[in-house]
Amino acid sequence: MSSTSPSQHPSPTVVEGFEEFEIPDSVFLDQPMDGLPPLVDTTRRLELAAEQLSEGTGPVALDTERASGFRYGQRAFLVQLRREGTGTVLIDPEATGSLAIIDEALRRTEWVLHAATQDLPCLRELDMHPDALFDTELGGRIAGLSRVGLAAETEELLGFTMAKEHSAVDWSTRPLPEPWLTYAALDVEVLVQLRYAMEELLRSQGKLEWALEEFEAVRTAPPAAPRKDPWRRTSGITKIRGRRQLTALRNLWTEREELARHKDISPGRLLPDSALVAVAQAMPRSVPQLLRTPGFHGRAASKEAPRWLRALSEARQAEELVPQSVSSDSLPPVKSWTVKRPAAAERLRTLKPAVAERAAELGMPTENLVVPEHLRRFSWDPPASAELEQIAERLAEIGARRWQIDNVAPTLQKALRLPRPEQHDDAGNADAAAS
Repeated sequence: MSSTSPSQHPSPTVVEGFEEFEIPDSVFLDQPMDGLPPLVDTTRRLELAAEQLSEGTGPVALDTERASGFRYGQRAFLVQLRREGTGTVLIDPEATGSLAIIDEALRRTEWVLHAATQDLPCLRELDMHPDALFDTELGGRIAGLSRVGLAAETEELLGFTMAKEHSAVDWSTRPLPEPWLTYAALDVEVLVQLRYAMEELLRSQGKLEWALEEFEAVRTAPPAAPRKDPWRRTSGITKIRGRRQLTALRNLWTEREELARHKDISPGRLLPDSALVAVAQAMPRSVPQLLRTPGFHGRAASKEAPRWLRALSEARQAEELVPQSVSSDSLPPVKSWTVKRPAAAERLRTLKPAVAERAAELGMPTENLVVPEHLRRFSWDPPASAELEQIAERLAEIGARRWQIDNVAPTLQKALRLPRPEQHDDAGNADAAAS
């Protein structure tokens, strides 16, 4: 394999559709330019890494590797950083613990991440919080790139192809194999260069300020609130009939969660959702009956049989059963709107194609111009009139960013004023928006 460094670019060519923006032909990137650095897995090495990063210049590229399909939770098992003047740093957080010392070394430094919403939660768990953020994946969406994976963007904007053969491995493995570490190091090798190429592209399209506003919204977004009754998201729950079976499913899910946390194993690797649903439906009373339940098998099924039977017994004896459904501030399914609020259904049918057309004009996915949930909430509960100011205020209340409001509010106003059959709405003020 070749080991071309990022400085050895071939002759650039112009990308059709991106006037004034040039990229080189593709070159395979398979080795870090400075070689593979030693793994930071002691307190002393972490201190040295912090000193080196603090002496670097410019933005810092970051990435994390998780093992969510293998281990419990979403914590990082490897953190990669690269900064000009420092080079690449690979940290094993399982060995070092908190990375607060790295966070302090990077104060007032812009962080460059690809799909930051995936990495920021596990970085927060390690006491790392950015002061500034540039998200190359989100930037690519706003720029209208057809493919926004890291490898795809790196190839399109920088001319380097990158191998992705280790993307789904178990990063909790210790020691980490050298080929995996090489793969991880390459994820930050040219990320800062990609950041500058993305900035140039966004600026050439007049979208840079929009992207910066989005990046800041991602950076400052509060952590997601814990889900209410997360067990209700069990795949196949609609097969459950009756509150007692539902209570059994809740008990089984809770037992699996506690066991997975204790063993540090992904819950689905202990028992799939389908097994929990099958047992909740069958409600077996003995170990033989339990293990004969279709789909209920494996080491955790037999070894932990008393645990599952206890959960079922408690459901059988429970006097207070879980409700069939719970109140939520979520909107009803769109397919039910024609019955529950027909004017809202008609509004959504009118607005969706108008917004899609506007997104196409701007050269970006519709969901980046208007978050689908925002459009649904606007359609369900619109402002009292179709005046531009009130439309903008309603969008802001829902959570739309200023750049989104500026670009989509006139589109919504125009669509709402188009003649259409008179509708009646139980919201009281909804029909006014169509007038």
